[in-house]
Amino acid sequence: MRFARRPDLGHLTYCTNIHPGETWPEVAASLGRHLPEVKRRVAADQPFGVGLRLSAVATAALREPAALEQLKALLEDNGCYVFTINGFPYGPFHGRPVKEQVYQPDWRHEERVTYSAQLADLLAELLPADPALEGSISTVPGTFKPLAEAPGATLEMTRNLVRHAAHLVDIRERTGRTIALALEPEPCCFLETIAETVAFFEQHLFGAAAIRHLIELTGLAPGEAEAALRRHLGVCYDVCHAAVEFEDPRGSLRALRSAGIGVPKLQLSAALRIAEVGAATAAQLQPFDEPVYLHQVIERRDGRLTRHLDLPQALATLDEAAGAEWRVHFHVPVFLAELTDFSTTQAFLGEILALHRREPISAHLEVETYTWDVLPARYRQVGVASAIARELTWVIEQLDA
Repeated sequence: MRFARRPDLGHLTYCTNIHPGETWPEVAASLGRHLPEVKRRVAADQPFGVGLRLSAVATAALREPAALEQLKALLEDNGCYVFTINGFPYGPFHGRPVKEQVYQPDWRHEERVTYSAQLADLLAELLPADPALEGSISTVPGTFKPLAEAPGATLEMTRNLVRHAAHLVDIRERTGRTIALALEPEPCCFLETIAETVAFFEQHLFGAAAIRHLIELTGLAPGEAEAALRRHLGVCYDVCHAAVEFEDPRGSLRALRSAGIGVPKLQLSAALRIAEVGAATAAQLQPFDEPVYLHQVIERRDGRLTRHLDLPQALATLDEAAGAEWRVHFHVPVFLAELTDFSTTQAFLGEILALHRREPISAHLEVETYTWDVLPARYRQVGVASAIARELTWVIEQLDA
């Protein structure tokens, strides 16, 4: 939905990756069940934006005209529209272990290129008639960090991302619709910190070789090719991930702006924060140590950071970690500042929203709390639609402050 009093603040939605569903029939049933209730609670009298999450299987199914018309009818009947898609998880995302497999296939592989192109084609079909409304698709941060060390991995990812940019150039020329791919930095990935992200964009995605490659693929003039790369490739700034990395909110955004890197999507999310690791930490975190998702932990002590791939690895170092601060990659509802035994990074999110209110960061704001199904039961005392509506309402209140 659009902020009526401040259109410059962009469009707000939530990501439907909170709802299980991998095939198109499963996704259609989920959208039909949840969208009307969420919209009724937060945007009853105005069009409601949707942040779609579609697996590769569902995306392929939507290439069939009948399925696409079913989706369009579902959106129209419920007063909804799509402006952004989560193209991060390629395959199954609920009910079975995902962990580091969530990054596969990564940007070294043709399957990721094909999937992302199909998502872009779909989004071009779904975007509302408003020519000023652009589209965004978030995606994996290149690859899982250990895999990026393979010979030629950075070059492969760069070439494939430029190929995708060429596809987005073609969509713009054919349809007049502008779509941007947003790489999402995440702990323990190739693009982990904002500093690493800026370096990759400056040295590779916006570098001379990438510009030459895009010229070969599109026939654009050099200046047009560089502008196209900057228009179609950017960053999905996930606030949970940035908080876990102990980023400086203002400084990280300033670094992206200074490098001319756009933020097509701002994902509004919060992480777990243990201000001081102690004897009770293992028992307190045990309910969050679940087998489906990767929960990276970053420890800060005396200004130094130590990274752990998942909660079990972090908990194995508990004796040495005593007194340190931990931040855990576990998306918790953004309206929660405190949990039973520790807090969240809601304050970091609040600072990001305050910065957005003063100088808009992105035209696309998406609440993302996909871990609802594995959140300890004590924090799931209401239905999922009620929780989503409360998250969206909390964001609206922050931006109206």
